[in-house]
Amino acid sequence: MSLRSRHSPQPASTPPHEEEPYNIIPVHNLLADHPSLRFPEVRAAAAALRSVGNLRRPPFGQWRQHMDLLDWLALFFGFQKDNVRNQREHLVLHLANAQMRLTPPPDNIDTLDATVLRRFRKKLLKNYSSWCSYLGKKSNIWIFDNRRGEPDLRRELLYVSLYLLIWGEAANLRFVPECICYIFHNMANELNRILEDYIDDNTGQPVMPSISGENAFLNFVVKPIYDTIKSEVDNSRNGTAPHSAWRNYDDINEYFWSRRCFEKLKWPPDVGSNFFVPVGSRGKHVGKTGFVEQRSFWNLFRSFDRLWIMLVLFLQAAIIVAWEERTYPWQALEDRTVQVRVLTIFFTWSGMRFLQSLLDVGMQYKLVSRETKMLGVRMALKCIVAAAWIVVFGVFYGRIWEQRNHDRRWTKAANDRVLNFLEAVVVFIIPELLAIALFILPWIRNFVENTNWRIFYVLSWWFQSRSFVGRGLREGLVDNIKYSLFWVSVLATKFCFSYFLQIKPMIAPTKAVLDLKNVEYEWHEFFHHSNRFAAGILWVPVVLIYLMDIQIWYSIHSSVAGALVGLFAHLGEIRNMQQLKLRFQFFASAIQFNLMPEEQLLNARGTLKSKFKDAIHRLKLRYGLGHPYRKLESNQVEANKFALIWNEIILSFREEDIISDREVELLELPQNSWNVRVIRWPCFLLCNELLLALSQAKELVNDTDKRLYKKICSSEYRRCAVIEAYDSVKHLLHEIIKPNSEEHSIVTVLFQEIDHSLEIEKFTNTFKTTALPQLHSKLIKLVELLNKSVKDSNQVVNTLQALYEIAIRDLFQDRRNPKQLEDDGLAPRNPASGLLFENAVELPDTSNENFYRQVRRLHTILTSRDSMQNIPINLEARRRIAFFSNSLFMYMPHAPQVEKMMAFSVLTPYYSEEVVYTKEQLRTENEDGVSILYYLQTIYDDEWKNFVERMRREGMMKDSDMWTDKLRDLRLWASYRGQTLSRTVRGMMYYYRALKMLTFLDSASEMDIREGSRELVSVRQDNLDSFNSERSPYSKNLSRASSSVSLLFKGHEYGTALMKFTYVVACQIYGTQKEKKDPQADEILHLMKNNEALRVAYVDERTTGRDEKEYFSVLVKYDQQLDREVEIYRVKLPGPLKLGEGKPENQNHAIIFTRGDAVQTIDMNQDNYFEEALKMRNLLEEYKRYYGNRKPTILGVREHIFTGSVSSLAWFMSAQETSFVTLGQRVLANPLKVRMHYGHPDVFDRFWFLTRGGISKASRVINISEDIFAGFNCTLRGGNVTHHEYIQVGKGRDVGLNQVSMFEAKVASGNGEQVLSRDVYRLGHRLDFFRMLSFFYTTVGFFFNTMMVVLTVYAFLWGRLYLALSGVEKSMESNSNNNKALGTILNQQFIIQLGLFTALPMIVENSLEHGFLEAIWDFLTMQLQLSSVFYTFSMGTRSHFFGRTVLHGGAKYRATGRGFVVEHKSFAEIYRLFARSHFVKAIELGLILVIYATHSPVATDTFVYIALTITSWFLVASWVVAPFLFNPSGFDWLKTVYDFDDFMNWIWYSGSVFAKAEQSWERWWYEEQDHLKVTGLWGKLLEIILDLRFFFFQYGIVYQLGISAGNNSIAVYLLSWIYVVVVSGIYAVVVYARNKYSAKEHIYYRLVQFLVIILAILVVVALLEFTKFKFVDILTSLLAFLPTGWGLILIAQVFRPFLQSTIIWSGVVAVARLYDILFGVIVMTPVALLSWLPGFQNMQTRILFNEAFSRGLRISQIVTGKKSQS
Repeated sequence: MSLRSRHSPQPASTPPHEEEPYNIIPVHNLLADHPSLRFPEVRAAAAALRSVGNLRRPPFGQWRQHMDLLDWLALFFGFQKDNVRNQREHLVLHLANAQMRLTPPPDNIDTLDATVLRRFRKKLLKNYSSWCSYLGKKSNIWIFDNRRGEPDLRRELLYVSLYLLIWGEAANLRFVPECICYIFHNMANELNRILEDYIDDNTGQPVMPSISGENAFLNFVVKPIYDTIKSEVDNSRNGTAPHSAWRNYDDINEYFWSRRCFEKLKWPPDVGSNFFVPVGSRGKHVGKTGFVEQRSFWNLFRSFDRLWIMLVLFLQAAIIVAWEERTYPWQALEDRTVQVRVLTIFFTWSGMRFLQSLLDVGMQYKLVSRETKMLGVRMALKCIVAAAWIVVFGVFYGRIWEQRNHDRRWTKAANDRVLNFLEAVVVFIIPELLAIALFILPWIRNFVENTNWRIFYVLSWWFQSRSFVGRGLREGLVDNIKYSLFWVSVLATKFCFSYFLQIKPMIAPTKAVLDLKNVEYEWHEFFHHSNRFAAGILWVPVVLIYLMDIQIWYSIHSSVAGALVGLFAHLGEIRNMQQLKLRFQFFASAIQFNLMPEEQLLNARGTLKSKFKDAIHRLKLRYGLGHPYRKLESNQVEANKFALIWNEIILSFREEDIISDREVELLELPQNSWNVRVIRWPCFLLCNELLLALSQAKELVNDTDKRLYKKICSSEYRRCAVIEAYDSVKHLLHEIIKPNSEEHSIVTVLFQEIDHSLEIEKFTNTFKTTALPQLHSKLIKLVELLNKSVKDSNQVVNTLQALYEIAIRDLFQDRRNPKQLEDDGLAPRNPASGLLFENAVELPDTSNENFYRQVRRLHTILTSRDSMQNIPINLEARRRIAFFSNSLFMYMPHAPQVEKMMAFSVLTPYYSEEVVYTKEQLRTENEDGVSILYYLQTIYDDEWKNFVERMRREGMMKDSDMWTDKLRDLRLWASYRGQTLSRTVRGMMYYYRALKMLTFLDSASEMDIREGSRELVSVRQDNLDSFNSERSPYSKNLSRASSSVSLLFKGHEYGTALMKFTYVVACQIYGTQKEKKDPQADEILHLMKNNEALRVAYVDERTTGRDEKEYFSVLVKYDQQLDREVEIYRVKLPGPLKLGEGKPENQNHAIIFTRGDAVQTIDMNQDNYFEEALKMRNLLEEYKRYYGNRKPTILGVREHIFTGSVSSLAWFMSAQETSFVTLGQRVLANPLKVRMHYGHPDVFDRFWFLTRGGISKASRVINISEDIFAGFNCTLRGGNVTHHEYIQVGKGRDVGLNQVSMFEAKVASGNGEQVLSRDVYRLGHRLDFFRMLSFFYTTVGFFFNTMMVVLTVYAFLWGRLYLALSGVEKSMESNSNNNKALGTILNQQFIIQLGLFTALPMIVENSLEHGFLEAIWDFLTMQLQLSSVFYTFSMGTRSHFFGRTVLHGGAKYRATGRGFVVEHKSFAEIYRLFARSHFVKAIELGLILVIYATHSPVATDTFVYIALTITSWFLVASWVVAPFLFNPSGFDWLKTVYDFDDFMNWIWYSGSVFAKAEQSWERWWYEEQDHLKVTGLWGKLLEIILDLRFFFFQYGIVYQLGISAGNNSIAVYLLSWIYVVVVSGIYAVVVYARNKYSAKEHIYYRLVQFLVIILAILVVVALLEFTKFKFVDILTSLLAFLPTGWGLILIAQVFRPFLQSTIIWSGVVAVARLYDILFGVIVMTPVALLSWLPGFQNMQTRILFNEAFSRGLRISQIVTGKKSQS
């Protein structure tokens, strides 16, 4: 394309802003020399914007010649200048990109095409149009899509620009999309009035906007609404106030879902409106809108009521049927009595409906106000109707039995009454029947929900409140069938299992327990006459498991489904290098087919014919049909393109140091040289092939040429190896022998004879194949001589003579005499002139790199015997090559040309994490003498060697230079192996590099590529640093800035790539970092300097007045010409950025600087690979395909967890995570259709999301897991999330147990908050039944069920304890049925704790991708490395934090840290983290198990006791020992001793008020109760009820003491409280004495102590003498009274507000401290014991780390000696 000049002549005076900085394209100066401006589309878009024409000029502000439509809007409505500049570039870029993509291209490429603009306008304003239609307002877009008139381009541009300008300056209002719609609606109205030249009635002048002037939009529209949000956030007391007390972003937004916003708010916004009244002044202001978030577990029932109704009704029916004890349920149902009893499920159902309506009233009453009266009416009516149904069913059911008992049997009259009851039932379930009908016909439901007709609204009013989101969510019929089948099979297996293996076996034991007569209770029993309580206790664990085991069935089914989907997607077909070799020959065609754009024929794409052709082509590729590689002979362009791409990938591997120089030579595809006639495959494919061919030639001595050749050709690689070896030897000999010598002509003649015999197919007749092995060995010798660094020409001559001898004497079938040889030209004419070859050899200069590279290659082909299965050695390199090559045989859309691809950006939020490790960080050693660098060197030892090799090649003389000249490289090398920003940036910039290369390949002609290959070869020769040649055989200069292909670029590649890709890193505090001269800021600047497509957005705070600050969103880049950082845009914000959660706010402020149709959200801990970046343009084409009945709005991308190699713990974490991000999400996307967005690397449809609230939600606390809410929002607003596995992005995960637990705590707390959220409630109600199930069990339900597992253990153990202590168990022992019930419960326990939960998906995914045997082996290895301990432990973390968050709140963002974990964590730190979530609970369960062992008659049989409790003991052990097992040097005796001292110091610390929790026990103890501050009344009540369980120990055990003498009266229990009081009294006296006397009059203190001891002895003696007291009772009573004390402390914590000011509180604190010491000692005991055992520490290190590291760690400990913690 030539640079066409713009049509309008430039004004004489150039515009003043000639040199103003620009972001990607200098839109302000179209004559600048910039590669992107060569596209006429860019100029067309800019010209369209300048067509202001005859529009009325704004009255204020000077209108200049060069201004355009955006300036016009800004002058009228008061937008900021930089907002205008930003959106101008945004709009021009988008329109230009869209026009480039048009197929067929428009007739006139110099003007903006109308269809491009119309499509964009429709997409951008779609949400606005549906909002207008929902509210029944007329849209203010006055464009008629009529076909007659000319499209009004200018008007469309004005609407689009207006929306973008509003959005670009809305700051935090971008989270409230319908508020933006409201603003746009009013401003578009004013715009229309200006365009239509309305006259203002009051002034008689042309109409003016109601707000105008400098920054008017910010000050008069954005600021008031922003201030309202801010004051609401201030009322939330930093998120600790209950959600129902303040309005979050969603409430503000949903105010605009009703028409009252027009009546109340007016325009311009009326600050006096009740919307704005800040909550502080208790006026009548708008409260919560749309939903009230209340903290309660009832939310799970409210949101997913259909699921719980199903479970409860089935349980009830199953028990009724099973009670008959028949073999099969249908046998019992033949009985009419049973049938009628089953009908009682309708009581339950109507009761649950009544409960649901009561909960609605209880939780949502705050929504009812004068403006929303009808809502209250509906709530009340629903309660009344639900209650009425209970009465109706009661009456009808009563009449059935009345008739039956009257007639004594089932007569016709009784049956008629049954029919009457059923008629009532039919009426009751009409809504359900309607729902089923609409489920079968999804499009009807979608139509009804999406159409805003009043009649539909009236009809659906009763069932669900009207809401703007969540309408028309039904999927198409095919998807419907798929996920329905999935769930039908899950539910079928679950209900069969539950009936036959859970409920039915429980019936007999239950009846037996109920029939027990005269049980001897061992305590005071309150319910004497029935054992119902005991029977209930037997049932509790069974019911709990019954309620949660769908999770297990889901897990099993989803593994199977995921494996099937993966198989059909062709995952894991190439798993290793062996399989790659088999397919490598089709590889070039696969690259050509998938990664290279086809010649785009008009309208050929997308037709059935083309789809069919594609499918056939894919089949051919996949199975190598039709030999696609035949076409690949070495002159083909395709082969050269393939070689360029493949070599570039190998080169990127080398730059990342995952392969060595030698491996580069083995893996690369050398360009054709030396006149070789075949494709020169990479060496690793040709290994051993030549030797095999030789042995074949030896075997087939007497065969014809044809047969021999056919045999050799059976393997393509063998054929190529033979021909290449022959051609190379021929070329080599010609090269090293002087051209005009006699020897040269002899060699030529010899080869001519061989060539001739080959041509006439007489080779075997003319030559002896038996002589070939001799030739072979001599050739090897020759090549070896040439490869030596010091060349000995004498030996070369000798070898050549030997070769000549063999050729003349042994090779020919018929020997010739010297005369004949001379005549044939095969012998020297003048034998006297000295020996042959003596003066004819001339070796090329050592600087001729290309020559020696070929010699090395020839040597490899001639000699290699091994199969090179292990090339490359690095496992990561192998995995990447395998994944990349496998993905090319999977289905992916065709690649368009880069010019025609969708543009995209990448957005990374960053706060203050590591950018690059500093020298100090790398060198600093921890207490074991291990530095980060040493750690990395041992874990990545091969990569370290490759790095050193590369440094040497680049001029490093000695290793110590590493810390001086090469320090930057060293720091980068280490940073690329951590979770740093530099790693992420390097990964994302591969997109840019890949796009430049693909652009070159798109436009390059055959000549370019062929010449290019030659040029590259010669460049390699020139770039030689002479002193390297001896050291490294591979001396190509790999500079990091330019890759080899970039040498061929013609210049336009940069422009195209920049238009298609930008990378924005939102470094929120970069401005502050610069001011403070923080080294991080320099590093970020360095990153910008080295990556031209990188932009940094940050928030700048400027102090203006005394206390006033101004805030700006700023975008900067590095200008290579000026050699400094330049500021591009600075958009003023209405106030501080962070009102909600930090990360979404950070993303939101930077999203205005992103460009393109898509944005990929990437986190700070991610990485990317060059070969994956090549596939990005294919991925973006997915937006054009329909998945079901919608196009995708989020493209899910597969992740690879790269931190798995760090330690065994990191491996478990990454295995668990990998199975979720691959198999789990694959099933969620297809067939289940409920994949959400789970953190990054998903790709968002940018314009779809920017008009619907952005790519995450940001309300305080409720949106603490910000990412998943983007998925919820997307699904609710009718988007579609897909999952694609042919492309992957790297991701890091936490690696130490403390970090992992913090991460799990964050996720679990986030899920606890989700339970309360409106999104989950709406999805639970708006999705159809089966999708609702999928949604529940993969988000909130997973955590809820994890908690249920832990509760089951509790229920089981408390139940057994009750039965043991009460004496029921003794009475039951005589009854054999009891053991059956035990058996049932036991089975359940085992199933659950086997952790099939986590393991099965991992095994399945592993066997799919790496093969079944390897998966099993991995699984066994994991078990041996104690993974089940880790999984059990993390189950505890999840359930603790999830439960606590739902009950009390207190979720907070936990920064998990991304470092390496090599240092030992102290005992005190571990105790602080896990005391409440694990240790205390484990000690409680352990106590129950001990008491059960001592007091249960069943436990006397050791085997029964073990069988009963082994899984529970495993849980207890895991919860206590796991943190130490996975703590480096966790069982080091010296460290254990230090740790205990440290722990005691922490407990008794009596420092300042300002001590942190890390220093002082008391501070920590208060922090642990923080959640009780924020909880509501119900939370406190529930906490107290749960704490009462600790008093049960005392109640049960007191009666077992000898002193109680078998007395069962309640007095015994009450008397035992005297003991508690007495002990408390004595403690108080001693403490009082200590405080008063211990300092001055010490003798009194000792006296008090003495008296107390004497008193205690006297009491014990008296008890022994006068009562039945035994000494053992002292120990037993400890078990009773310790829990009581703990329970009292917990209850005191709840009453802290009342107690804190009283004298009691200090006593509570003191006792609590003693308890923590006790717990610490209990936890420490097993650790100390294991530390004391010899050899255990070494074993632990081996379990935790790989061999190299553990060896190194031990050595370093020996060398440095143990460093004491001074």
